[in-house]
Amino acid sequence: MTRPIVKPIRPEFSSGPCAKRPNWSLDVLKDSCLGRSHRHPLAKNKLRKAIELTKNILEIPEDYLVGIVPGSDTGAIEMAMWNLLGPLHVNILAWDSFGQDWANDINTQLKLKNIDILKAEYGKLPDLPNREYDGDIVFNWNGTTAGVCMPNLNWLNSQRNGITICDATSAAFAMNIDWKKIDVGTFSWQKCLGGEAGHGMLVLSPKAVGRLNSYNPTWPLPKLFQLKKNGKVNTEIFVGATINTPSLLCVEDYLDTLIWSKEIGGLAELIKRSKGNLDIIKEWVSNSHWASFLCDDEKNLSSTSICLKLVDPIVLKLPLEIKNELEKKITNLLESENVAYDVGSYRSAPPGLRIWGGPTVESDDIKKLLPWLDWAYETAIKEIKVN
Repeated sequence: MTRPIVKPIRPEFSSGPCAKRPNWSLDVLKDSCLGRSHRHPLAKNKLRKAIELTKNILEIPEDYLVGIVPGSDTGAIEMAMWNLLGPLHVNILAWDSFGQDWANDINTQLKLKNIDILKAEYGKLPDLPNREYDGDIVFNWNGTTAGVCMPNLNWLNSQRNGITICDATSAAFAMNIDWKKIDVGTFSWQKCLGGEAGHGMLVLSPKAVGRLNSYNPTWPLPKLFQLKKNGKVNTEIFVGATINTPSLLCVEDYLDTLIWSKEIGGLAELIKRSKGNLDIIKEWVSNSHWASFLCDDEKNLSSTSICLKLVDPIVLKLPLEIKNELEKKITNLLESENVAYDVGSYRSAPPGLRIWGGPTVESDDIKKLLPWLDWAYETAIKEIKVN
């Protein structure tokens, strides 16, 4: 195949940390509160503004709390599980590596006995709890390593006694999330808006706040996980007083992406941009002889972490180690040409590619990428066949 000429302007297609917003530059950080205490009103106002803009853009209900917590999305969801789980039976949905991580932690760290892990292989959704189920639920909205997302929450009865904990890290700002059906939502800055790592967001419904105020886990909570003060929810966390010291440089960067999101049209435009990127890849996949979506049901396709599997009949006959070698050759070719960085499949996922299609990625760059994927595949498969 002839080597393409035109390259993506931005080759950052990593699924985390993700591409910065279009036209981003270091200049957006010039007003950072560097060298200042995060407790000072100037810094605290920036933290409060980040919380308020997040809540506004994501259209989170007014009576929900939103706070900045340490440890990225992992810290946020672990904080939720360690504080809230225990009094009721728990259903855990796991269809990618991170969902399995949360299931393992609930099982082996919290050592809860009243749990069921509803698991599915890469590319599928597990069986969902029925509406009569009355316990707690933990799930990922989007399986970042599988390219499979929750299409809706029609299966969920929000009036049950249990609470719903949702890891929404690669869905927030790119997918329609029904926050009224979620009691705890978590995500990080470095996913859909391309912010910097290390900070998580924790969203709590009134029901979740009620659970926190009335329930005390039997296990000790480290300082970084402590959401209560004097036996009740520490509301200061949700107006800009963080548990530990945040990076004010990262806060400034996050504020910039939030302001950009608002200026381009808010949540509707962010979702539209991500869906547009998926539609471009859908058309390409429909004509490809070697690549298909890892997700086996189109209505569950992720528009952010777009995962592809190898389906060329020649490749399907190869042993796994050769398929892994082929993937590595493809990704090395793309990186050496400065066309696409970090697009290999997740380490525990089937061999293939994973292309970030979130709202900070320009559709023109997706279009320019696709001929290079074909070129890299054809080049790599020839080397494999020769060897």
